[in-house]
Amino acid sequence: MQAKNIAKTLGALLLAASPLSRADDPPQPLNNEVRLGFYYIHYFSSADDLHGPFTPPGLNFSFDDVFTPYVAYVRRLSSHFQVEAAFGVPPLTNTVASGPAKVGSVPFNGQTISSARFAAPTVLLEYNLFDESHTWRPYVGLGVNYTYFYDRQSTAAGDAISGGPTRLSLTSSVGFAATAGITYQFNRHWSAHASYTIAQIHSDLTADTNGVIRQSHIEFWPGALVISGGYAF
Repeated sequence: MQAKNIAKTLGALLLAASPLSRADDPPQPLNNEVRLGFYYIHYFSSADDLHGPFTPPGLNFSFDDVFTPYVAYVRRLSSHFQVEAAFGVPPLTNTVASGPAKVGSVPFNGQTISSARFAAPTVLLEYNLFDESHTWRPYVGLGVNYTYFYDRQSTAAGDAISGGPTRLSLTSSVGFAATAGITYQFNRHWSAHASYTIAQIHSDLTADTNGVIRQSHIEFWPGALVISGGYAF
C-alpha cells in the first residue's frame, strides 16, 4: 500500500514538473481573425469624355461617395506579417453627369445618369511595425484588387440625355492596392482597427442606345476608410 502511495506521489510530482503543465508558459498565438465594420469610399476618378455618334463634346461624369459594410479574414503568418482578404457588401454607386448645363434641351450637368454595383475583393500582405507585446500596432500593406461590375442601370435622366433606353457595360479590372492602418488590442481575442486603403480600378464603359454606341475609359482610385472590430481564434 505504501509503495502505491509513493508511486502516486512521484507521478504527481513528474506531471507538475512537465512543461505541458507550467502555468507561466506563454499562450499559443491565435492565427485566425475575422473583422467586421464598414467602409467609407471616396472616388478619385478620371474619365475620357463620352464619345460616339451624335455625342457633343465635353460630356463627362463623376461618382458619389458611398458607405458599405466591411468583412475581412486575416491570417497571421508571423509576429509581424499577416495576410488580409477584404470584402465589402457591393455598394450601389451613382454616376453624376459633369459638363454643359444641357444637351440640346435636356438637363445634363449634375444629373444622376446611371448606377452600378461592384464586387471588389482585395488581398493584402501586411507588415506590423511592432510585435504582439504592444497594445497599439501600426501596419502597412500591399496587394491586389479584382473588381467586377454588375446591376448596371441607366436612369430616366440618363435615357433622356442618350435619346432612349440605354444598356450599359463595364469591363472587369485587376489592379494594385495599398493600405496603412493601426490596431488596438483589447486582449488576446478582441481588437479594434482603423485603416485607409486605396486601389487602382480601370474599366471601359460602353453605352448602347438602340444601336448607337458611345464609349469612355474610366480610371477609378477609390479611397476606403475602414473602421472595424476583430475577433481572433
